[in-house]
Amino acid sequence: MSASSPPRPFAATFLRLTGGVLAAAALAAAGALSAFTGSFEERLAACGACHGETGHSSQPEVPSLGGQPAFYLTLQLYMFRERLRISEPMNALVAGLDDDTLHRMAERIAELPPPRPPAEPAEPARAGRALVLIREHRCGFCHNEDFSGEKNAPRLAAQREDYLAKALREYRDNIRRAYDSSMADAAQPLTDADIRDLAHFLARFRQTEARP
Repeated sequence: MSASSPPRPFAATFLRLTGGVLAAAALAAAGALSAFTGSFEERLAACGACHGETGHSSQPEVPSLGGQPAFYLTLQLYMFRERLRISEPMNALVAGLDDDTLHRMAERIAELPPPRPPAEPAEPARAGRALVLIREHRCGFCHNEDFSGEKNAPRLAAQREDYLAKALREYRDNIRRAYDSSMADAAQPLTDADIRDLAHFLARFRQTEARP
């Protein structure tokens, strides 16, 4: 698909597959999930069932994927396929896929529009504390100054607040693997209060706003 082509909505197949995906989630919870055997389009629709067919997740602690860099998405799919990251529905969804298919899935997902932040702005005091942490840890060096993400560094702007907090805790506590050790190193000194302030600010960040 060319850059000028409109994003292909997942909704049509999403509606058809929702029942199957929910059944798959139930099986995963029971520890009985086997490899997903659907077509390429059905796998994409399954992504939309949890992450939002428009790229904006409404599921607690499930990330929005719209606007994420394709390279970052490819790496995550690869890590799920190789079980370097464990999420049984994701591991089952990409099990057995070759590298080219993972790359094509990532390219399609990356075409979805970035999520919009909540209407209410960040609380000033919490935003101030978050900006101090962002400068100290040089978050913009990898994630861009507008937190749009680049290459293997994900987009953070307008990501779900609960997912951002979860991911930071997992990096700090060495529960989650990443492309390299950068995030574990950066997150290690963070307190729970620091993580809450960062997640609160980044979830409400608008790319059109200039950072103080």
